[in-house]
Amino acid sequence: MSSNNLAVLSALDGARTQLYHFKAIVIAGMGFFTDAYDLFCISTISKLLGRIYYTDLSSPKPGKLPHVVNNWVTGVALVGTLTGQLVFGWLGDKLGRKKVYGLTLLLMVVCAICSGLSFGSSHRAVMGTLCFFRFWLGFGIGGDYPLSATIMSEYANKRTRGAFIAAVFAMQGVGIIFAGLVSMILSKIFLKSYGGPSYKADHKFSTEPEADYVWRIVLMLGALPAVLTFYWRMKMPETARYTAIIEGNAKQAAADMGGVLDVEIQADQDKLTQFRSANEYKLWSMEFFQRHGRHLIGTMTTWFLLDIAFYSQNLTQKDIFPTMGLTSAAADVSALKEMFETSRAMFLIALLGTFPGYWVTVVFIDKIGRFYIQLVGFLMMSIFMLIIGLKYDYLNTKEHKWYFAALYGLTFFFANFGPNSTTFVLPAELFPTRVRSTCHALSAASGKAGAMISAFGIQNYTQDGNVHKIKKAMMILAFTNMLGFCCTFLVPETKGRSLEEISGEDAGESEAQMTDKPPKNRPDASWE
Repeated sequence: MSSNNLAVLSALDGARTQLYHFKAIVIAGMGFFTDAYDLFCISTISKLLGRIYYTDLSSPKPGKLPHVVNNWVTGVALVGTLTGQLVFGWLGDKLGRKKVYGLTLLLMVVCAICSGLSFGSSHRAVMGTLCFFRFWLGFGIGGDYPLSATIMSEYANKRTRGAFIAAVFAMQGVGIIFAGLVSMILSKIFLKSYGGPSYKADHKFSTEPEADYVWRIVLMLGALPAVLTFYWRMKMPETARYTAIIEGNAKQAAADMGGVLDVEIQADQDKLTQFRSANEYKLWSMEFFQRHGRHLIGTMTTWFLLDIAFYSQNLTQKDIFPTMGLTSAAADVSALKEMFETSRAMFLIALLGTFPGYWVTVVFIDKIGRFYIQLVGFLMMSIFMLIIGLKYDYLNTKEHKWYFAALYGLTFFFANFGPNSTTFVLPAELFPTRVRSTCHALSAASGKAGAMISAFGIQNYTQDGNVHKIKKAMMILAFTNMLGFCCTFLVPETKGRSLEEISGEDAGESEAQMTDKPPKNRPDASWE
């Protein structure tokens, strides 16, 4: 590390792993647990909504949400998330990470509860109200992305920073599991007490009247983890990097981190003036783009391409489960039974495919590095999706359904032991403190733009269960993953170095400037 770095930052980078690190992981991670639960529980209830509000009793098939309504119900939260990321990311740099951190949680609590209280005199009114509150729910969720990543990166030591940021993001996997688990348990409880006949047996009573309570409870329970962590989130001190570098108060930063680390830290107020004067360029300045432009393009493009595939997997799995034989045909079961089977399948895929990938990343990210994990992840996702697309007719049979399930699960595993984790980590490390939250927000918002393509575009290929359309969707996703593989070469390895060394804030050169030089002058990060 450069000798120009401040004592408080050096103390943070060299600190041993302590209780405050794990408290920060839990506090920030529970926000991501809530985020994932709220975003993905909609997949477990969307078919139920179709049967409750759009069933035509004269039709041989139970009701389902029209394509446009389905896309908005599942995708409107993503629109809110994109907006929230940009707004709260900017506010995190302007007002401070802590000042706006609690507001995101409050929004999530209020809107999760209000989503479950979506009432109206017609199905259009109910869906409209639900979409309104889920937009603002997504707005709060969006703020959690840049703030949680930035806070964790600025609290962590340089040796285990990747694992700590990845652990916060890994709570997304736990949230996805609980979205399936809670939906499965609730639908089973109501099914035992109020279970109705299949749609074939009785068109009217196959949609249990009590089912209208189930989806509301599922949505409202998303407020619970946010409520439980709100107090501890408000007790977190502002990060030392923000207090020192942005507010210019080295004494307060040293006092805050000295109390947390239980050591005495020199304030370095004189050195801070020199430190800040070397880093006064603006976000949209030519100097920023010379130093960090390639990295920003890299983090934005890779996250964009990743989320097209990742959200397509999660939002469309309910449509693919019947072809995999994991759920029954809609006409053969009641509404609650269909929800139970969909939730059970989602839970199993998440438990066996999604969840392990997150935590394997936590274990290996500071050993293998971000770059290679992302590169291999994109490649393996592309290969498995290409196989599914090319061999869909062969896999889409009762005899081969477990091959299908295994390949499908592996795409989830390598998404999470791959770019879904690393695209979250890298923007929190590559950029200067003054714009770190904003740059992470720009990268995350680019990802959500990709997720919106999934919700409003890719879903149209899978909703009808048409084999040829599903094959086409898989081929498109394989191609986007290969593009992600190529764009990964725009981002460098960051493991083992301080944030100031990576960004060039310590009056040295930024990573981008270093990589513009001949190879002999480049530091080989993999040997650090």
